[in-house]
Parts: sequence; C-alpha cells; structure tokens
Amino acid sequence: MRIFFGVFLLFFGLNGFLQFMPMPEVGPQAGAFLGALASTKLFFPVISVVEIIVGALLIVNKAVPLVLIIIFPILVCAVLFHLSLDPAGILFAIIGLVLNILLLITNQEKYLPLIKL
Repeated sequence: MRIFFGVFLLFFGLNGFLQFMPMPEVGPQAGAFLGALASTKLFFPVISVVEIIVGALLIVNKAVPLVLIIIFPILVCAVLFHLSLDPAGILFAIIGLVLNILLLITNQEKYLPLIKL
C-alpha cells in the first residue's frame, strides 16, 4: 500500500510538470478558483514538488511517518475542493486521502509520542 501510494503521488506530481494527463473540464466557480491559484505561478509547482518528494520517499521507505503528515493537509484540501466546487472529479482525491489515512493508522505508534501529555 505504501509503494502504491508513493507511485500515485509521484504520478500526479510529475503530471503537474509534464502534463501527460489532460486537465479535465471544471465548472466556472472551480475554474475561477484554480485560475486564481495558477496566477500565483507558485502554488501548483510547489504542490507538485511536494507530491514528487513525498511519493519518492514513500517508494524508498524513508521518513514515512513524516511525509504522511506533510501530504495529509494537501489531500484534505483536494477533497474539500472537489466536495464544494467539482464533485465529479473527487475520485482520485478520495483515493489519495483514504490511502494516506490507512498508512497513518498503520504508523500510528510513531505518532503517539507527539500527542502524549
């Protein structure tokens, strides 16, 4: 599951730069939101770099607990974006979030010291 999630993130991260998978059509509100993010010229490249790094580290089994935490808010935001603005495109966001949560649960013993009072 870790390797599959790593390949999943690596695929979408590389797609951010190489655009081998076309961007699907979205509604006007989602398009306006994505356009505003794209206008920064920084947002999507940073997300793509994070996805590539996290995916690669998951594949080689390095810093797994850390990278699972790093990618979690990105996937939560992806799901929230699709829930509110583009429900038709939610499938891959849900798959990514579910894989992330399952791997977080698998590694939960690594996080317990962080929440001990």
